[in-house]
Amino acid sequence: MTTTSSRSDHKLTLAEALDEIGMSRAAFYRMRARGKAPQCLKMPNGQIRVRRSDLDAWWATCEVPAC
Repeated sequence: MTTTSSRSDHKLTLAEALDEIGMSRAAFYRMRARGKAPQCLKMPNGQIRVRRSDLDAWWATCEVPAC
């Protein structure tokens, strides 16, 4: 059984996050340089991970109110 806290702590690889967002790696790094990308973790080996909770929070900031 997976609890809510363990799901929010799940770390996606950059490829998984990019697949969900539907964005290229280059576009993601440009957005990250501007401070507009989801919060990322840099692993000791240099790989990037994105927490599920951070990606969900980022999605929430992308929502546009209904007209």
